Amino acid sequence: MASLTVDPALSALIIIDVQNDFCPGGALAVEGGDEVIEPLNRLSARLSASGGKVIATQDWHPGGHVSFASSHPGKNPGETIDLQDLKGQVLWPDHCVQGSKGAQFHQNLDLDSSCLILRKGFRPGLDSYSAFLENDRCTQTGLHGFLQELGVTTLLMGGLATDYCVYYSALDALGLQYRVIILEDAVRGVGQPEGSIERALGSLKEAGALLCPSSGIL
Repeated sequence: MASLTVDPALSALIIIDVQNDFCPGGALAVEGGDEVIEPLNRLSARLSASGGKVIATQDWHPGGHVSFASSHPGKNPGETIDLQDLKGQVLWPDHCVQGSKGAQFHQNLDLDSSCLILRKGFRPGLDSYSAFLENDRCTQTGLHGFLQELGVTTLLMGGLATDYCVYYSALDALGLQYRVIILEDAVRGVGQPEGSIERALGSLKEAGALLCPSSGIL
């Protein structure tokens, strides 16, 4: 899709987890993760100058978080476990630990225009991919209420990673009846398991998400 028109007054750019640990050199690096920064910065400046909102999410895990493989003796990153209230928890390397350099936003990401930094995944026993609901699928982050107060109906989404936090955030946004636009040049994925990026984008398109490069947002 070459271009899409949005009303800035009704729109918000959601910048998802552009943090050091998800960028090259980080503990859970996404290949090319830092490549999302330039298009996000450009669109953030354009949108905010026209009255749109910019929101950034930040993984903010305590040490010993349930999603860390190191919290489960004998388990390795990439394995899955069943928890008492959650099936199929993926285990990751320790990442985005509260107060650490890895949890900081990438230094080149321009957040001067942002009106909200939303921290998620801060509960020790509960992971959080989505910007709207934590992984128990019922604990709300508060983002939906914030957007409703602002009158936002269109969400532009970019960041990391396509097949996890971007995917679940977009899926929940669609379920809440937002118009969702995935910025094709401003997302990068983990790609584990193989094919997960393609499946995520295909699933989002089937659910009603629109895909467009950031330069095509009019």
